[in-house]
Amino acid sequence: MLQPRRIAQRKADQVFAKTDMERGQPLVEKGYMTKQVFDQRVAKADATTAALRAAEAQRNAAQFAILTAQAEVDQIDAILVDLVLVSPRSGRVQYRLARAGEVVAAGQRVLTILDLKDVYMTIYLPGEIAGKLMLGDEARTILDPFPEYVLPNTISFVATDAQFTPKSVETAEERQKLMFRVKLQADPAVLDKVHRFVKTGVRGLAFVRTDPTISWPPELVTKLPK
Repeated sequence: MLQPRRIAQRKADQVFAKTDMERGQPLVEKGYMTKQVFDQRVAKADATTAALRAAEAQRNAAQFAILTAQAEVDQIDAILVDLVLVSPRSGRVQYRLARAGEVVAAGQRVLTILDLKDVYMTIYLPGEIAGKLMLGDEARTILDPFPEYVLPNTISFVATDAQFTPKSVETAEERQKLMFRVKLQADPAVLDKVHRFVKTGVRGLAFVRTDPTISWPPELVTKLPK
């Protein structure tokens, strides 16, 4: 508020000095005022004009300093935004690969996040069964840690190429059999309710229907945690 008041004062001084000088002009011509007194009024008017210009220059310099400081603040804010890591999706941190204060290279991983809205169970089925499944068909899973719950799933993927049964579930009789990989996608609405229990690598039982018109038996009716 100091600069506007100073400029207003300098303008008032200039107006007064200029008016005083203009009034003195006819007095000098008529001999009622000496040339020396008039010259003093002219010098005062010039001085007030110079003072006004100096005050305006100070104001402009102050405004430029404010704009420069604001630009520096905006630049710092942009840098801070770039330094903040934002996850592309909500989820749970599984592994922290870098700690606060560590220097990381461009593109280097710092966290591994489990997407709680993209959870599925992978199963392997013989061709005569996998070939009858359709994408979007219902399925059921019962997880080993929570055998009392029956979770709804949807078939989201059926492999087009056969592969050997993974060793983790392979038996001697099935060693030479070709199996098809099938993904059972968990319901996102259910995941929102049970996200506290969601983990990777959990084993369990999976159930599919080759005929979607057949109702699920009572033991496979959906049962969720409360």
